[in-house]
Amino acid sequence: MRLLLPALLMSLPLVAAAQSGGADAAPTDDNPLLQEWTGPYGGVPAFDRMDLDDLEPALDRAMADHLAEIDQIAQDPAPPTFENTIVAMERAGREIDRVFTYYGIWSSNLSSPEFREIQGRLAPRLAAYSTEITQNEDLFDRVRAVHDARETLDLRPDQQRLVELVYDGFARNGAGLDGEAKERYAAIDQRLAELYTQFGNNVLADEEGYVTYLDADQLSGLPESFVAAAAAAAEERGRGGEYAVTNTRSSMDPFLTYSDERDLRETVWRTYYDRGDNADEHDNNALIAEILALRDERVGLLGYDDYASWRLEDRMAKTPERAMDLLLAVWPAAVARVEEEVADMQAVADREGADIEIEPWDYRYYAEKVRQDRYALDSDEVKQYLQLDKLTDALHYVAGELFGYEFTPVPEESVPVFHPDVSVYEVTDRETGEHIGLWYLDPFARQGKRSGAWATTYRSHTTVHGPETVLASNNSNFVQGAPGEPVLISWDDAETLFHEFGHALHFLASNVDYPTLNGGVRDYTEFQSQLLERWLLTDPVVETYLVNVETGEPMPDDLVEKIRRAATFNQGFATTEYLASSLVDLRLHTLDDPSDVDPDAFERETLAELGMPSELVMRHRTPHFGHVFSGEGYSAGYYGYLWADVLTSDAAEAFAEAPGGFYDAGVAARLVEHLFAVRNAVDPDEAYRAFRGRDADIAPLMRDRGFPVPDGD
Repeated sequence: MRLLLPALLMSLPLVAAAQSGGADAAPTDDNPLLQEWTGPYGGVPAFDRMDLDDLEPALDRAMADHLAEIDQIAQDPAPPTFENTIVAMERAGREIDRVFTYYGIWSSNLSSPEFREIQGRLAPRLAAYSTEITQNEDLFDRVRAVHDARETLDLRPDQQRLVELVYDGFARNGAGLDGEAKERYAAIDQRLAELYTQFGNNVLADEEGYVTYLDADQLSGLPESFVAAAAAAAEERGRGGEYAVTNTRSSMDPFLTYSDERDLRETVWRTYYDRGDNADEHDNNALIAEILALRDERVGLLGYDDYASWRLEDRMAKTPERAMDLLLAVWPAAVARVEEEVADMQAVADREGADIEIEPWDYRYYAEKVRQDRYALDSDEVKQYLQLDKLTDALHYVAGELFGYEFTPVPEESVPVFHPDVSVYEVTDRETGEHIGLWYLDPFARQGKRSGAWATTYRSHTTVHGPETVLASNNSNFVQGAPGEPVLISWDDAETLFHEFGHALHFLASNVDYPTLNGGVRDYTEFQSQLLERWLLTDPVVETYLVNVETGEPMPDDLVEKIRRAATFNQGFATTEYLASSLVDLRLHTLDDPSDVDPDAFERETLAELGMPSELVMRHRTPHFGHVFSGEGYSAGYYGYLWADVLTSDAAEAFAEAPGGFYDAGVAARLVEHLFAVRNAVDPDEAYRAFRGRDADIAPLMRDRGFPVPDGD
């Protein structure tokens, strides 16, 4: 439900927000951001009419209108019922949903200094608005009355779960507080909203402000595709004739993998991993300390010992202890593998007479040499078979085989887009022709777009206003090459493309009736997307879509086998850098007193205590850990990727064991029915057991990563 706006607002990628309604802003009655969506496919966002001047007045109007709707529900003289309270709230807020769609585009895809200035102004007002809903005593009284009577109301299971989720959304966000405690809770929420905005903007400022420029004599070892992309990036920044290594993972990672220039590798490495930690106006350390203290104080008002206990209570892990146990069960094997990987890399460096000790900026470079030496697997050779347009076709093929979906490009003039890079596809049922929704694809990096890859919806499937179809979007940061040239991506990026498409399929497959049930449990929702990565190396995808950019021939069997054999290669690095971030996240959020924490010192001391290898660092160092500190989506919850990966490995074995393998119709049908279509209408534990017939086991995860399986598994 939209009542869970505190969670929604905190989880938005707050790297930008809204602009002041200046003299040229549209009057609210004519504001295009407020208007109902029109056009084909059940109506689509008016991305072609977006004007930053309209955003602040639109949000102000939408917040006021939604609060009026909420007040009308709260003051209803009729006794509270499921329909006049819970369903009424599910129906409210359509206007602000539309405005938040545009807000999210500016926030994530089209940020600018002007937008970030507005965001800072709007953040406390948005927090106050969400707090006014969750602390509406009359509304909570009605919700509580329905919740207390839920066993007697003859509700369907999904309606029972809806009531519980709505009630928890109030109770876990301060609705039961009184007097000074309630006022303090609201004040904390407002301040946190400001801090999250500032944190995200600081990281974005460092990503935009720190670019490493190269001359032609500093390109040794770099693939032609990277050189072309770096030249285009420099040209875009007014530095024609030079080559730009931008301060994003998609640029940093290949540079560190291939560049022969060790000093430059160190420069690029430090620039990337020091984001938010440069002792300047964009330094995030003081913000982190304040965020931690405020989070701890806020959950203390609710009676919790620490923030992690509050955060994990309604997730699959339930407690921070269970999450920590999982991380620590994998940690020793991961660290031991790092030691082996470093020894292999050091041997290569010694053999080449490099006269160095492996440092973090050497890890990717020498790992690539070991990969080529041990598996004769050249990442750049693999890349020649990974064309973005062909991989997009592969996504559609897999969705067709598993879900029965057909993807058809929509003519450019039919649906507005917010940037020329965006393409749109109609999704239909390939047997019946029924319209399922639209899929937007925004694949390329650009200034003002947040780094990484993500999926989102502009409209989710519901029936409370009549059937509404899905508008889903995938967003990436691939580096666009020279005009007309195919875009080649790395194997890791191809897996990420499949991963994020898994989220989109989760959106598109929804068959739930109520908006709230389109939400998810964070340590579960990554499972569906991680599982979809397994289809990248299936035979039909390899034979049809992984084709050489020059010859059009499919990836040869020997190269496929090398990739399969190398699947566990460098798992020490990948697992340890991830686990380190997860462990620091949990430990920060289980501190007895975080009020005077020094984030840099805490990070160093925690990693030393854990025995973190010196040759690598956390995947996301604390000062730029946007998952955790630019909102609350993954706060105390970064462990969730591993929790979900346990489910992923276990579910993948269900397909591997089936007669039809990864395209087995029976297993695919159970997958869609129990793990995708129900979204959050069914408890995740129950949903997984319905699919697998039992709980998940950790042993498949350890096997997948090439780690020893713990005794008893």
